[in-house]
Amino acid sequence: MKNILIIGANGFTGRRILNDLSKCNTFHVVGCSLREDILPQDTHQFIQADIRDEKQVEELFETVRPEVVINTSALSVPDYCETHHAEAWATNTDAVERLARFCEAYQSRFIHLSTDFVFDGKGRQLYTEDDKPAPVNYYGVTKLAGEERVQQLCSNYAIVRVVVVYGKALPGQHGNILQLVANKLSNGEPVRVVSDQWRTPTFVGDVSAGVKLLIEKPLNGIFHICGSECYSISEIAYRVASYLQLDSSLIQPVTTAEMGEATPRPQFSGLSNAKAHKELSFLPIALEQGLIEMFG
Repeated sequence: MKNILIIGANGFTGRRILNDLSKCNTFHVVGCSLREDILPQDTHQFIQADIRDEKQVEELFETVRPEVVINTSALSVPDYCETHHAEAWATNTDAVERLARFCEAYQSRFIHLSTDFVFDGKGRQLYTEDDKPAPVNYYGVTKLAGEERVQQLCSNYAIVRVVVVYGKALPGQHGNILQLVANKLSNGEPVRVVSDQWRTPTFVGDVSAGVKLLIEKPLNGIFHICGSECYSISEIAYRVASYLQLDSSLIQPVTTAEMGEATPRPQFSGLSNAKAHKELSFLPIALEQGLIEMFG
C-alpha cells in the first residue's frame, strides 16, 4: 500500500482527488484540511491541520509518512489576494515551501497544483510548459513563487497547472463559474460574463486522472493538466445555457473594461496539454461531455 497525503482535501479539486484515489486498493489515502472533514467515509483517513504551522506539518508527516503528497490547497480568489498580500503569501508560497522541505526530508514525491494565472495572457496561442510566466496579479505572483520553491527544493516533484476547473460541487464547497451561471439562469437572473477572456476549461475528474497518472509515472517537471478546447468565458456560459435549456438572453457578455474588475486578469490564458498527452497519455473529456458529467 502506498501512503498518499492530500492537502486541501475539503476543497473542490482536493475532494475529487481524495474520492477517486480512495477507490484504488493499492493506495492508503489520508486527507488533510484546515477544517474538519466535510464528508467522513471509511475509505480514507482524515487529519485536521494548518499547513502554515511548522509544528503541525511536522506532526502530519511524522504520522502519515507519505510516499506521495498532493497539494491542492490555495488561497485562490484573485480579488482577495490582491488586498490580503500577507495571507496570500503565507498560504500560496510559504506553506508550499514548508511542504516542499518536508517532502524532501521524508523522500516523498510532491505533486503541487498551480494555475494558468502565472501567465500574463498577452499572447494568442496556448501556453506550453516552456513559456515564461509573467503574472499580472498578486494571486499569480504567489502561485509562481510557490512553483519556484518546489523546483528549487524537491528532487521528486510535479507541478500541475489547471484552468477553470468545473464539475459538481459538494455541500460546503465553493462553486465554479459554470455552476454560478447555471444557478443564476435557473433563478431567472441576468448574469454578466466577460467576452474577451479565453480559457481551457478543465473537468475536475480529469485533474484527478492526471494526478493519478503522475503518481504512476513519476516524471519531474511542470505539466498542464487541462481541457483541450479554448473558449471565452461568455462562450462557456452559452454552452451551459444550451445544455440546460435555460434562457440564454439573460447572459450579458461584456468586455473586461466594461466588467470593471478591480484585479487584473490575463486575457488569454489557455494552456496546451500536448506534453501531458505525449508523456502521460492524458486524454481529457470535451466540455460537452463535462456538462453531462456535471449536470447529469
